[in-house]
Amino acid sequence: MAKQLFLNLPVKDLNKTVEFFAALGFSFNPDYTDENATCMIVNDDAYVMLLVEGYFKTFTSKAIADATGSTEAIMAFSVDSRDAVDETIRTALTSGGTPSQEAQDYGFMYSHSFQDPDGHLWEVMWMDPAGLPADAAL
Repeated sequence: MAKQLFLNLPVKDLNKTVEFFAALGFSFNPDYTDENATCMIVNDDAYVMLLVEGYFKTFTSKAIADATGSTEAIMAFSVDSRDAVDETIRTALTSGGTPSQEAQDYGFMYSHSFQDPDGHLWEVMWMDPAGLPADAAL
């Protein structure tokens, strides 16, 4: 049985964050959405819980990292083609995101990244369905 993944991220403005990720093609589960949080659907087994900072603080005694100045994690998701990587980055940047790293092209794998409106790092990647060549090195 596959395990489900729930990633919890603090956000400053839930509506702005939802608009940003909706522009990138993500959908949200209305059953887990209110003024404090929403459940962004990645696929049938992976979800990102976007929690307003005040609500996020109820789940931890630690300080919330300022993602605009430090990195707590890099979230990555795949798309269907190299062109879809570039299109997703263009959409992210025109929807309120900011650039992160330059595109990385390994031939069999292509990725590019952006920062969401809260500064969280996201990588968009495509991998050749034929897989990693035997002589490839990352």
